[in-house]
Amino acid sequence: MNVPSFSSAAALSPSTLAFLARQHGHFIGGRWVHPTDGALIDIHDPATGERIAGCAAGGAAEIDAAVRAARAAFEGPWSRFTAAQRSAVLWKIADLVQQNFQQLCELEILDNGLPTPLAQYVCGMVVPDFFRYYAGWPTKIEGATIPAAPQGKLPGEALSFTLREPIGVVGAITPWNSPLPMVMLKIAPALATGCTLVLKPAELTPLTAMRLAELCQEAGVPDGVINIVNGYGEDAGAALAAHPGVDKIAFTGSTEVGRLIVKAAAGNLKKVTLELGGKSPVVVFPDADLEQVIPGAARACFFLQGQNCMAGTRLFVHEKIHDKVVEGVAAVARAMKIGPGLDPSSEFGPLISAEQRNRVAGFVDAGRKEGAEVVCGGNAPTRPGYFFEPTVLARTRNDMTPVKSEIFGPVLCVQTFGDDDLDSVARAANSTIYGLSGSVWTRDLGTAMKMVRKIDSGQVSVNMHAAIDPAMPFGGNKQSGWGREFGKEGLEPYLKTKGISMTW
Repeated sequence: MNVPSFSSAAALSPSTLAFLARQHGHFIGGRWVHPTDGALIDIHDPATGERIAGCAAGGAAEIDAAVRAARAAFEGPWSRFTAAQRSAVLWKIADLVQQNFQQLCELEILDNGLPTPLAQYVCGMVVPDFFRYYAGWPTKIEGATIPAAPQGKLPGEALSFTLREPIGVVGAITPWNSPLPMVMLKIAPALATGCTLVLKPAELTPLTAMRLAELCQEAGVPDGVINIVNGYGEDAGAALAAHPGVDKIAFTGSTEVGRLIVKAAAGNLKKVTLELGGKSPVVVFPDADLEQVIPGAARACFFLQGQNCMAGTRLFVHEKIHDKVVEGVAAVARAMKIGPGLDPSSEFGPLISAEQRNRVAGFVDAGRKEGAEVVCGGNAPTRPGYFFEPTVLARTRNDMTPVKSEIFGPVLCVQTFGDDDLDSVARAANSTIYGLSGSVWTRDLGTAMKMVRKIDSGQVSVNMHAAIDPAMPFGGNKQSGWGREFGKEGLEPYLKTKGISMTW
C-alpha cells in the first residue's frame, strides 16, 4: 500500500489511510472499473489545499455502461426482492454506516472540511436515521381500490384498483456541500421503492459516496442496483441527464445547473426532481427571545460555513432590537474558532475550494462598494487552506449584490423593518427568486402563524431555523426546485401509478 504523505495523514485511522491509497475508479455492476485512458480528478483537503487522493474521470461511455447495469438489475434480481427484503437491506446499511463511523467521519472531513462535531452528527445520527426511516416504508407502499364503473358496469361487475410501481432507473447528481447526506437522500428512497440508481457525485467530494456504495453491497444490495460514475458535470453529469435509458433525474445543486438538467431531460421526457438554491429569510420581531435569536441566527447562516441551501443569509430585524441582535450575532461570529475539521476544537471549517473562497470574497467586496457596513469578518485568514471569516453585513438593501445572490458562503446580510403590517414584512422576505427555507422569531403565536403562511418557502420554522427530520418533507418553491425530499413525499418521485380495471 502506498501510504498517503499529506500533512494530516498522521491523524487518520489505518482504514482511512488504506482507502485513500487505493486506485479509485467507477462502481459499475457491482465491481470497480478502472478506465485505461488515465484521466484523473485530484481530490484535495480544503483545510490545507493538499492532494489527498484521486479518482477516475468518467464520461458518456461510463454512464452508458452504468445505466445498462442498472437496467439489468432493475429487470432482474432486484425485481424479485420482496418489500420486507428491501426493508432489511436498508436497515443493514444503517448498521454498517454506524459500524464504519470513524472512517466515514474522517473521509467526510477530508472531503468537505466540515468540523468534527458536525461530521460525527452526520455519520452517527443523520445518515443512519434516514436509512432506518426509509427502511420502514417498503411494506407500506400500496395502491387503492377505486369505486369506478368503467364502460357502464354495475357494482359487482368490475373491479378498479391502482398499483404503485418503481419508476425504474434513477440518475442522481449530488453536490459537494454535504456529501454523505446528499448521497444518502438519493439512495434511500430509490432502494425503498425498488428503483436502481446511477449516481454522479460532486467531483470535489466523491470519497464517502464510493465508500457508501461498498457498504450497500455488503448489506446485500445486488450488483448493478447502485452504480457510481465519477466525473465532471459537463461530461458525466450531462451524459446522465440526457441518457435515454434513465427514467428519472434527482438533482441537488445550483439553480443554474438545474435549468440545464431540465433541458437535457427533455429528450425522453424523463421525470425530474430538483433541490436547488436558496436565499432564506430570518425574520425577527421585537418580542422575540434574544437569547434564542442571537445564537440561532448565527447558526442559521454559518452552519457548514454558509455552504448550504437552507442557510438563513438574509436577517430581517425589527428596528427596536436591531443593534442588540447585530452586536450579538457579530460577537458569536468573532468567537468562532476557525480551523481544520480534524481538530476537534474547531468550530468553523474551510470553504470547499480556492475558487469558492474567492467567489465569497467578491460578494463581500461588492457589498462594501454598494454601501454595506462590514460589522465583522470579510477577510480570508492568512493560513493554508480555503478559509474565510464568518461575516456580518449591516445596512443592506434588496438591490445590493450580496443580498440578491446566493453566495453559498458565511455572509449574513442584515436589514431592518419597523412597525409595518405583516404583508409588508412578508413582501421583503419574499423579494427573491428563491423559496427554500425561512424562519420567524416571535413569542406571539398569532404573528408566527400568520407569517409562516405568508413566507413563500417550502419550509418555514418558528423560533428555530432549518428544522429537518426524516419524516418532514423538504424542498423549494419558486426557483428553489421541483418536488420534495424527506418523508412520505420523498418517495413519490420514485413511484408511478398504474390504474387497472377488471370485469368478468
